[in-house]
Amino acid sequence: MPNITQLRKDYTLHSLDENSILPSPILQFEKWWGEAVSANVLEANAMNLATVSENGRPSSRIVLLKSFGDDGFSFYSNLQSNKGKQLSQNPFCALTFFWPELERQVRIEGEATRVSNDKADEYFKSRPRESQIGAWASPQSSAIASRNILDERYKAIEKKFGKEKTLPRPNQWGGFVVKPFLVEFWQGRRSRLHDRIQYTLLDGKWIVNRLAP
Repeated sequence: MPNITQLRKDYTLHSLDENSILPSPILQFEKWWGEAVSANVLEANAMNLATVSENGRPSSRIVLLKSFGDDGFSFYSNLQSNKGKQLSQNPFCALTFFWPELERQVRIEGEATRVSNDKADEYFKSRPRESQIGAWASPQSSAIASRNILDERYKAIEKKFGKEKTLPRPNQWGGFVVKPFLVEFWQGRRSRLHDRIQYTLLDGKWIVNRLAP
């Protein structure tokens, strides 16, 4: 068995200081996002979404960020999936970005709400046709007997819509926007003495604190 305890890396690329951060976590995220894209971070928009079921059990998975701004961080999914059902029951959730190329992590806690149907329609139309068909074909998170079922459903949807270039958005597909009330920026440093700057929303204002690593 490999000795996992010896897998170590000292972080030396950057630092994060209270005097250099921007006043809003959205602006700070935008800055780091630009640097992640410039650094060709693999799947920079991949984020871990953590939710809690109605019986209090947590679960997490990777989803893709599709937009961000003052309204929050948006992603899209099948609304009948486990994450869709859990967010409908309990809108509080957490997002985590990890950008190892920059030795950075961003952790977000917030409340999710459904995006409008108009926004969901607009984004759905922008997806490749194959992805649109896939959204219709997959009963996401449901148990299925075999891969053949997906392939058959895909072919049936493809035949149903014929040569239509853009499919209508299925009712069970939509988006969520997570409005943050806590955002933490983590920058790896030497000797595990990492920089952690946390923004907390209090009475409509962002309070900034440095956290011990």
